[in-house]
Amino acid sequence: MHMEINSERYEVTAEGLTVELLPKEFALFQFLHRNAGRTFSREQLLDKVWPLEYPVERTVDDHIYRLRKKLKPIHGLEIRTIRGLGYNLVLPISDHSEGTIPTLADPELHETMRALLGKYQLYGQGRSMLTLARQQDVLGYKLDPFYAVYIPFVQGDLDGLLNKNDAPLRDRLYYLLLFFCLSGSPERALPVCERMFALELLPPPHHREMEILTILDIYTLAGEPIKAVERLRLSYRIIAELSYDNFIPQTAIAELLAHLVAGSPERKIEKLADAIENGMLTEKPFLREIGSYKVVKGLWLQRRGEGTGAEKLLDEGLAVLERSGFVPLRLLSLYRIVNYFILFPPPLALDRKYKALFDMELDRIGVTRLSDALEAVIRGELG
Repeated sequence: MHMEINSERYEVTAEGLTVELLPKEFALFQFLHRNAGRTFSREQLLDKVWPLEYPVERTVDDHIYRLRKKLKPIHGLEIRTIRGLGYNLVLPISDHSEGTIPTLADPELHETMRALLGKYQLYGQGRSMLTLARQQDVLGYKLDPFYAVYIPFVQGDLDGLLNKNDAPLRDRLYYLLLFFCLSGSPERALPVCERMFALELLPPPHHREMEILTILDIYTLAGEPIKAVERLRLSYRIIAELSYDNFIPQTAIAELLAHLVAGSPERKIEKLADAIENGMLTEKPFLREIGSYKVVKGLWLQRRGEGTGAEKLLDEGLAVLERSGFVPLRLLSLYRIVNYFILFPPPLALDRKYKALFDMELDRIGVTRLSDALEAVIRGELG
């Protein structure tokens, strides 16, 4: 059964049902879920779920009771009491044999669902993708391996990406690398990305995306915007050769930021901004690109001393990205703002505002809590 565990809202979703939990109920469920099938005593659960606190054993029993009651509508999801030993979680197993759900054997339906997910991805409608993914059991289809990894990335489920044992690390590595890069300074991220290139550790599509697009911001915000500008020739050549037209708007937005940091002539920046706003975004009014562009344009206005208009555009861009449901792109925009302000300090109040939003986003995704585990995975792959 497809199950979504939302650590931001403390929700568990399966079979089209969503169960809301209290924070400690959620922490207990999440621990049992990660260790499904294993039995834990009350003492062990107190140690794992209530560290540095001093509850009594009855606390575990009370939380188990409430969890069972709330999770009861999800058929087959059961917390069992093992007499004398403790508790364990049994996950539901849906009978997905072809005879039970005929549509699972229908390749045309699967192709249709993949195409629909691809269309939502193209338009930057992350929330639509998540809604469709949650309905697998109801609609009678199964996510293909790419979207089974990509959708946790879109929703900012770092915990799921780190612990997704049913997907090879190689398939998850690029998404983990992005969260690693966005959680620290560009100066820390740059040598890691360059070494990742040299060792060719990423699958070819992810390697190309890193090469075309992701590395541009790292160079720019690490104080090397000229390298980003020089690399753009390679980016646009690869886009043309492989017909990656959908990469053009985001690449142009990264180019705009590079020229802005590099101090390129105002006329050049105006020309590129006009091409994005009145050309690319008119032809392809996708939420991700609109939100990303508004943020970079807001930084441009701030550089020109138009503080009120700049803050308004920054907030509008972040709101569009929030609405899109693409969590990593909102994090990227906050990363751009915070690191741009390091290079070109704004008024202190503005700096504090977006730094606070950035820290909140890192906490919401779980980067702060999981930073050590994330770094261990990346460093481990780099040897």
